[in-house]
Amino acid sequence: MEENAKSFLGTGWSFPPRFSKQAEGLELSSFEDDIAESLYILLSTTPGERIMNPEYGCDLQSQVFQNINNTTKVIIQDMIATAISYFEPRVRLISVDIDNSQQNKGLIQIQLIYDILGVNSRKNMVYPYYLVEGTDI
Repeated sequence: MEENAKSFLGTGWSFPPRFSKQAEGLELSSFEDDIAESLYILLSTTPGERIMNPEYGCDLQSQVFQNINNTTKVIIQDMIATAISYFEPRVRLISVDIDNSQQNKGLIQIQLIYDILGVNSRKNMVYPYYLVEGTDI
């Protein structure tokens, strides 16, 4: 698909911010990459962190000390679906799958499958949700 046809998907700072010698400045992410990075930022932000937009974010931190059972998985899935529906209008969420097979190591893998609206493109993303700070350091 031509870049002009996808320009509505947006361009923004790369995340985490990176600098490029070729661009002589900040690297930018565009289109599908910008959406994936935006979703990562959304899931990593706790509501209240952004002064100018205190509702923005997904309160995954509230689940850090919960037992990972079916109820907790449903709560996490609902938090993510709600946050994406409010703050990421470029995608339609298809599913949120939670893999807790590594929870004893302090890691839960959250897989998002979503359609990018307007380009008929399906993507997936795995968000590593660490229950223990500094795991594998």
